[in-house]
Amino acid sequence: MPSSFVNRHTLSKPFRQFLLLVGVGLIFPQLLLADDWPQFRGPNCTGISATTKPLPVTFSETKNLLWSADVGDGVGCPVVAAGRTFVSGIVGDETIRLSAFDAASGKSLWHRDWATGKLPEIHKTNSHASTTPAADADRVYFYFSTLGLIAVDAKTGADVWHQKLPSPFFVFKWGPAMSPVLYKDKVLFCQDDDLFPAFYAFDKKSGQVLWKDNRDDMAVNYSHPVICQAEQGDEIVVAGTGLLIGYDPDNGKRLWQSRTLLRNIKTTPVSHDGTVYISLQSSGIANQWLATADRSETGNSDGKLSKAEMQAFVGETKIPDVFYKKTFDRGDANQDGFLEGAELDVAFLSPDNFAGATFDVEEPGNEFVMAVRGGGRGDVTESHLLWKHETKYTDHIVSPFVHHGRMLLLKGGGITTLFETEAGKLVRDAKRIPNACEYFASPIYGDGKIYIAGENGFVVVLKDSPKYEVLAKNDMGDSIVGTPAIADGRIFVRTRAKLLAVGQK
Repeated sequence: MPSSFVNRHTLSKPFRQFLLLVGVGLIFPQLLLADDWPQFRGPNCTGISATTKPLPVTFSETKNLLWSADVGDGVGCPVVAAGRTFVSGIVGDETIRLSAFDAASGKSLWHRDWATGKLPEIHKTNSHASTTPAADADRVYFYFSTLGLIAVDAKTGADVWHQKLPSPFFVFKWGPAMSPVLYKDKVLFCQDDDLFPAFYAFDKKSGQVLWKDNRDDMAVNYSHPVICQAEQGDEIVVAGTGLLIGYDPDNGKRLWQSRTLLRNIKTTPVSHDGTVYISLQSSGIANQWLATADRSETGNSDGKLSKAEMQAFVGETKIPDVFYKKTFDRGDANQDGFLEGAELDVAFLSPDNFAGATFDVEEPGNEFVMAVRGGGRGDVTESHLLWKHETKYTDHIVSPFVHHGRMLLLKGGGITTLFETEAGKLVRDAKRIPNACEYFASPIYGDGKIYIAGENGFVVVLKDSPKYEVLAKNDMGDSIVGTPAIADGRIFVRTRAKLLAVGQK
């Protein structure tokens, strides 16, 4: 036996594990990047970081600040991959910028500017820099409404590929907010708008469209795809108008659907151990139209939508004629020239998908938490719905936080509620955290702590325990709408104008 041979049984267990990690890293180096925050809300959009390094409890725009950078106006989230952090921002009236920084030092690595063309009016809380890039060690994948999906080299910012997509159209001025997410060799992108709803899978290296699902049965949604690890294999799960849909990752075929959702969804579900957990709030399409067209300057607030009111609203918002012509005539069942009551839902919901209608007498509520088991086939509304409960304190934008068998919900005003995930039982009634403001960022977790960023610029830190004790309230000096990122012992906070990295010095 050669003297260089070492029997594996003579090595200590920790050293054997070290050698295994080194060997795996040589073959699959990307597996050693488990600490990355590669997309919206981190790994699989869960908000949970795998970092093993300590994270700060107290910090501010000056205290425990490692570095900061001006990045332009925006509400998209930062992402971190292979020691680099990326974020977008609007600079000037018609320029979108994607910036790259060294995650440890904040050194500017590169930035790219693209002319956007004239941009439509959007809600004041939103920004045209509203989407979150996705990144790995090789490329950054960035979407902008007038440009499509762009991949650039992560080290240099040089072009890799560019896929033009239909510019999304939104009847209401919420604006675009969807972001790409990554799955193995694919870039997944779902854009449910009012004209061209579709779900795409692109090849990460070439940008080739691997498959596409036309989601014409959807209206506007803002929920991101998540991966459900079912017994039968991985499934891509996307929430939408009235439907939760499970897709085959290889070909984009719809494997199953659950008619459990409401008219639209802006939150992103959380997938854990083959189960998808959802919180949602929706007032329905009818209420949205009546709150805008009927109550606008050209409306009369009579609870009905006339063709004249809709046409006037169409003129104000430049809605394509094809949109209102097909919708109004479809909904006006009695031909009296008005849309009223259930006619509004018939007009604006797909005839193939009437789930979640505003005037659905069987589902009068508009706030729910639920759990759906993956792995089904066909219509699994009855067979795979584990539990569904109506609530009073869900939020229409903030996604749920699921960890250690508990679902924590956050609502505007800083109101939190708590459910256990086995049966969805309410564990604790509503309780306000010490920061009463609006919330758009979703809770994130690392190092045993939960970080909750408010629009007023304060970040509340909770202990991840059954009582969720408050550990700190930290002032970052500017409004926060995008969800922060966690990687390698640092928290990356994107305010309206800056990117700040905080950590224990």
